[in-house]
Amino acid sequence: MNTTNTTVIPVIGRILLATIFVLSGFGKLMAPAATIGYIESSGLPFATLGLAIAIAVELGGGLLLAAGYKTRLVAAVLAGFSVVTGLAFHHAIGDQNQMIHLLKNFAMAGGLLQVVAFGAGAYSIDNRGTVSTGRKLA
Repeated sequence: MNTTNTTVIPVIGRILLATIFVLSGFGKLMAPAATIGYIESSGLPFATLGLAIAIAVELGGGLLLAAGYKTRLVAAVLAGFSVVTGLAFHHAIGDQNQMIHLLKNFAMAGGLLQVVAFGAGAYSIDNRGTVSTGRKLA
């Protein structure tokens, strides 16, 4: 049975999902003090460590997701990260803007869980060498 989607739709989806993480991680890398201040203002401990983790997950995970490398694992980590950061930073749901940000994080997690369930698709590092029959070349 061919379980590898041979259309370009999965790669487009991966790139669209990855874009917010890559841009956010790059922004944190370029303005670490602002991010540390935001983490501290939320009352979370170890803000500098949190910054390093966020950059690694967002920038590294986003690039890996876009490339389709270890896609299911990376998508699962990014989904968990999206839920945790949404709850940590956007929990003031009485504020409509914060509610929208929280729901955005949950929606991203939902899209990422689709990647976990269905994989990277044909155009990915994970599936390099896969022919239209779904079998890897020797």
